[in-house]
Amino acid sequence: MSESEEESKPAAEIVEEEEESNIVLERVYTVPLWKFIYKPKNKRAKKAISILKEFMMRHMKGEHVIITPEVNEKIWERGIEKPPRRIRVRATKDTEGVVRVYLVE
Repeated sequence: MSESEEESKPAAEIVEEEEESNIVLERVYTVPLWKFIYKPKNKRAKKAISILKEFMMRHMKGEHVIITPEVNEKIWERGIEKPPRRIRVRATKDTEGVVRVYLVE
């Protein structure tokens, strides 16, 4: 690709192309989050996020987990007291061991 073609592309597209080339593993999961019910009502969404991170570290064998804003908003959609019982996500792992979690609709 010539320099003029790269300059005409938005920065987000260039970053996405680089990320896609480094993907080692990609899977779709339905993550059960029901264990948050054992926490007080005012801590449930936060616990659901930590359950999601632990699930991804265990199943994807990653060192770091990055949750996209769409997944975070889906969990917090009904407030802190009533997160969803399960969530469907797409997880990708790159060569550095970083796991990114995307929402599947």
